[in-house]
Amino acid sequence: MSVDRLERVDSLLKRVIGDAMFRIMQTDTVGAGLITVTGVQCARNLRNATVKVSVFGEPEVQQRALSHLIHHTHEFERAINREVRMKFTPQLRFELDHSIEKGDAVLAILDKLPGAHDGEPR
Repeated sequence: MSVDRLERVDSLLKRVIGDAMFRIMQTDTVGAGLITVTGVQCARNLRNATVKVSVFGEPEVQQRALSHLIHHTHEFERAINREVRMKFTPQLRFELDHSIEKGDAVLAILDKLPGAHDGEPR
């Protein structure tokens, strides 16, 4: 499978999962508004996909949100099956993505550097 096609599938799955999140998780104690799908990486055979999510909040909230996502995995797979025409519906695996937190930490360090507020754009 070409890389371009695989990237388009990843992007499509990311959109479908993000759209379905509010519908599927509306009754959960962890609000879907705290969760962002940062990326989807589908296997070359399209049978498995890793969904990277970022959760706003403390580590306890993040773990609780991840467990809720894992609990609803089959519902997300059904949403993909309904909305995307594929030979196989990929089995989803959810993982926390800490890249946004790392980026915020780098920005905080940069803000502490001398001359960071001299009006120059970063």
